[in-house]
Amino acid sequence: MALLRSIATVGSLTMVSRVFGFVRDILIAATLGAGMAADVFFVAFKFPNLFRRLFAEGAFSMAFVPLFAGLLEEEGEEKAKQFADQAMAVLLWALLAFVVIIELAMPWVMRAFAPGFLSEPEKFALAVELTRITLPYLVFISLVSLMAGVLNSFGKFAAAAASPILLNVCLIGAVLVFSSLADSPGHALAWGVFVAGIVQFFWLVIHCRRTGFSPGLVRPRLNPNVKLLIRRALPVALGAGVYQINLLIDTIIASFLPEGSISYLFYADRVNQLPLGVVGVAVGTALLPLLSRQIRAGDESAAAHSQNRAVEFSFLLTLPAAAALFVISQPLVQVLFERGQFGEAQTLATAQALSIFAIGLPAYVLVKALAPGFFARGDTATPVKISVAAMVVNVVLSLILMGPFLHVGIAMATAASSWLNAGVMAFVLYRRGHMGADARLKSRLPRTAFASLVMAIVLYFGMDQLSPWLDGGVLERAVALGILIAGGLLSFAVLAQLSGATRLNDIKSLRRG
Repeated sequence: MALLRSIATVGSLTMVSRVFGFVRDILIAATLGAGMAADVFFVAFKFPNLFRRLFAEGAFSMAFVPLFAGLLEEEGEEKAKQFADQAMAVLLWALLAFVVIIELAMPWVMRAFAPGFLSEPEKFALAVELTRITLPYLVFISLVSLMAGVLNSFGKFAAAAASPILLNVCLIGAVLVFSSLADSPGHALAWGVFVAGIVQFFWLVIHCRRTGFSPGLVRPRLNPNVKLLIRRALPVALGAGVYQINLLIDTIIASFLPEGSISYLFYADRVNQLPLGVVGVAVGTALLPLLSRQIRAGDESAAAHSQNRAVEFSFLLTLPAAAALFVISQPLVQVLFERGQFGEAQTLATAQALSIFAIGLPAYVLVKALAPGFFARGDTATPVKISVAAMVVNVVLSLILMGPFLHVGIAMATAASSWLNAGVMAFVLYRRGHMGADARLKSRLPRTAFASLVMAIVLYFGMDQLSPWLDGGVLERAVALGILIAGGLLSFAVLAQLSGATRLNDIKSLRRG
């Protein structure tokens, strides 16, 4: 499997998903704005996604893929399939029990998830109702994550990477078609989330069958491999999910801030998720099965080369993206969201949060590139310790900074804790001899930073020159933003070539990685 080709497959389909996601968020912003209804829906949407990212995509997937890939490599498809069926059975019954318990306890759970809503009984009751509708999504999407791990281990990334597109299509349909039929647009969106889980589940079932690996329903048994999976998965839930836990902490704290704060952070994070999803998810998804096989084969030099190329590729795309988002956050948010119930004040508040989130963007993606270095070697304890330290820093900084800076202070804390997480992970891998920057990475990283800095300066002065258009109508703003983005991309591409941050023949060399 060629690393770059796998990253490109996941990244390109994730980009399509993010485009549909922006259409979805534009419609939600126009329909719900950034007030009570939006705050409540985003809490209901975040709740199942938090547990999905922590346990299914984070813990279960990161622990499952190395074990499954190892069995596939050493004992063949039949043993690997038996393990996958048992893992799915354990995951399914655990999720069903979890969902039933949480559904019954939702009023008490919501007190912990959004305690600031308690002061407004109508808002709190609506949050409980909508979250009860969205929660079953967790069962379906978690099984989707496990099936995605199976397909990824076979080097088939397209179907799993395309599944989020279906979620966005379902939510777009909910806004456009069912908003007038449901009790409110928020109810329509909540049911859209529920339906999307079912659609994504059957999409992956079909593709697993095409691979000849049809998932089967069996009685759960705690055989040695499943026990090992559970032992590895439990601590990985924290180790791989620190970013999501930070967002949960943000939601809890933001529920005490003025109305709209949760929405500002959500919209800002959605824009920040574009490069994070396209680059970070793609790198992590493609790298984990590759490293697992290389390490199982005892080829540490190949594993080190793959790790270095993943870090290099991550910085090459995220440093300029972070610089651009920091500089042009306001016109970007303005063009994307400012319409209907989303006005100028909401644009400014969201743009401020986006600028700060952007500072942490390279760290968010770096964590995705570094985490497989632990998980592929079966180490889950170390990432837990690192994540706990980062979470403590996030909570402390959020509580300190929310007073003077409100929701922007929460974004500051998230960015700072993410850099701490990435820095400590890199240091530990280096001390263990599992990671060391090779000559190419040492040479190209500062050049990438230089090209990104110059691009940011170009964008800053470009905004000044285009200010009449940026202050104009919708079409003028969109054209001006397009010119800014195109100018930034062109300037970075030229600077990256001239400085030696990258070369046109890098694609060929990366394919050998």
